[in-house]
Amino acid sequence: MIKAIVTGHSRGLGAAVAASLLAKDTKVLGIARAQNSELPGLYPDHFEQLALDLSNMAAVTTWLESDALDVWLADAQTVVLVNNAGVVEPIGPLNLQQVAAVATAVSLNVAAPLMLAAAIAARRRPGTECRILHISSGAGRHVYPGWSVYCATKAALDHHARAVVLDKTSGLRICSLAPGVIDTDMQAQIRATGLERFPVRERFDALKRDGGLSSAQDCAARIVNHVLDSRFGELPVADLRELG
Repeated sequence: MIKAIVTGHSRGLGAAVAASLLAKDTKVLGIARAQNSELPGLYPDHFEQLALDLSNMAAVTTWLESDALDVWLADAQTVVLVNNAGVVEPIGPLNLQQVAAVATAVSLNVAAPLMLAAAIAARRRPGTECRILHISSGAGRHVYPGWSVYCATKAALDHHARAVVLDKTSGLRICSLAPGVIDTDMQAQIRATGLERFPVRERFDALKRDGGLSSAQDCAARIVNHVLDSRFGELPVADLRELG
């Protein structure tokens, strides 16, 4: 039996990934601050969700130290973790960044994914497999003005995957995957940002205007096919647009 945990499942790409996994008869636990209103009715026997603020390190630690994760994983032969939740804020040069927003971004984009990955790896039973997928970004590999925090947090996921592979942990596969530019609320937030904070915004305006954004559903289907593929983990850092 395959069981998956998807963070940020309440909307956007996370909701689409959860739906795509459920359509493949995978049991899914969604973790986010908000609840998904559609998936429980569509998949009542395969879907559960947990309301948890993944930027709250104390709350995440408390949940991981409870037996809730062990109960969820008890009968799984393959465990899939999709670390999707993340924020693009704070946007702007260093002197305009709110320190609380920096803390939230680092907690949500980096600390929570690494904590979840470590917890799941530690709970892997002999004979079972663990697959960890970080949803990264091209911003982790190419820098943009105004995105110093976002670029740094996504680069952290990439480097985490590279280092984990070197550990050669039995039964563990990992990949940090850039999914491309997707038509989600995050893109709308980027387009609403002033040029003084994000001077290359026109590039993203043009992608929307010219039909250059992928749909969340199409992207999610490809992500799920990749994470369930026998070749998953051969590349610790990858770009969805370059995978065959």
